[in-house]
Order: sequence, then C-alpha cells, then structure tokens
Amino acid sequence: MHASVLSQIEERITQLPIDEQLWLIERVAQRLRESIRNQRVFEAQLVAMAADPDIQRELHQVEEEFAVTESDGLDTL
Repeated sequence: MHASVLSQIEERITQLPIDEQLWLIERVAQRLRESIRNQRVFEAQLVAMAADPDIQRELHQVEEEFAVTESDGLDTL
C-alpha cells in the first residue's frame, strides 16, 4: 500500500471511539497471529513432505523419466 493510503486509514482509525480502536487492534493482531500460525503449519508440512520416503521415491522416478529430455541437446532459452 502507498503511504498515503496508510495515512488515510490511520486518520480514520483515530476518529473511532477508543473501544472500537482497541477492538480493531485486537482483531488485526488475531489475524496476524493466525496468518503466522498457518504459514508455520504450511512450512512444517512442506518439510515433512520433503522428508517422506514415498515422495522422494516419486521425485526420483520423475527425474529418471525426464532424464532423456534433459540430454536432448537443446539449450535453455
């Protein structure tokens, strides 16, 4: 967001009653915590998937299947 938009949001927030400002801050903090938690869960799932022997085996099979095309003499564009 542009600084001017953020300034406008801030100005409008200051026009709210204190209890509504507090509610808004708590709601934003809750959403941030939830986003961080979701990101951590996603990252943990990726790590687990990368360590999964079945996934590793499948990736190895895909690499083997495409090994011929990698040696076809075409340069990357």
